[in-house]
Amino acid sequence: MQYRPHTTVVLAMSADGKIADFRRSPARFGSKTDKAHLEKQIAASDAVLFGANTLRAYGTTLTVSNPQLLQQRIQAGKPSQPIHIVITHTAHLNPELRFFQQPVSRWLITTKTGALFWQNRPEFERILGLETATEKIDIAVALQHLLTLDIAKLAVLGGGELIASMLELELIDELWLTVCPLILGGASAPTPVEGRGFLSQVAPQLQLMEVRTFEQEVFLNYRIKR
Repeated sequence: MQYRPHTTVVLAMSADGKIADFRRSPARFGSKTDKAHLEKQIAASDAVLFGANTLRAYGTTLTVSNPQLLQQRIQAGKPSQPIHIVITHTAHLNPELRFFQQPVSRWLITTKTGALFWQNRPEFERILGLETATEKIDIAVALQHLLTLDIAKLAVLGGGELIASMLELELIDELWLTVCPLILGGASAPTPVEGRGFLSQVAPQLQLMEVRTFEQEVFLNYRIKR
């Protein structure tokens, strides 16, 4: 029985596995094809989930603009845009970010403390204050709750800390990784999975489902083996 949404991580990375440079600048190294691929994954989802650092880096979120994808969503009886969900312990976000002017439904998953500033404000349509005994976000409970709110398909767009904690709790089903033709290097440059890391004998194992190459990029689809 499904007890949470189906989750797909969608990320572009350099050939050496970095999702941004050592200054953590917004990653804009993917091609137009990669951006179209990301938009397609977003359009296929009921909601997209990302952490505060990802939002701070870009200031915006990617909306569905391809007329064909918009048409498909509307024909399926869905709103034109999926819900955009920010997950953050502190919820220290600048209300002036362009994200808050974009024509999307915005939800916030945070702690009770994080929720305080945003309550009775117009930016977020829904605020889910779900925390563990240690006052951290209870991601597993949050995802179960999303399923009750008709979120059956969730795209996870980063960053590495969020993906690490979701992998640890076995909350990721598949990954789409675009390998882009550049090397960023840097010991401090972020990777798709941050956190403490996994020892090889207990690391999540992947099954390769699909490989696509287009010009200089490689698109890899993996399923997490259970």
